[in-house]
Amino acid sequence: MSLEIRWSAIAEREARHLDPPVNRRIVTALENYAATSHGNIKRLTGYNPPQYRLRVGDWRVRFTVDWEAHVLYVLSVRPRGGAYR
Repeated sequence: MSLEIRWSAIAEREARHLDPPVNRRIVTALENYAATSHGNIKRLTGYNPPQYRLRVGDWRVRFTVDWEAHVLYVLSVRPRGGAYR
């Protein structure tokens, strides 16, 4: 089962401002999770529908998944210190 990855406008803008190697690592980690459902993932509490975070080094990717439509929606890409504000 593979998930399609869709980026929000905010996440696209945040990713565009990253260094190219960091951006590649994040995209690779997302593609790996979308293809295999494996990665450093945690469910975030207090969100409905559920949100998750993917840890990629010092960066955090917040996303939600529509399992029925097989779509992963990337909500934000932030450094560790500012990811949960």
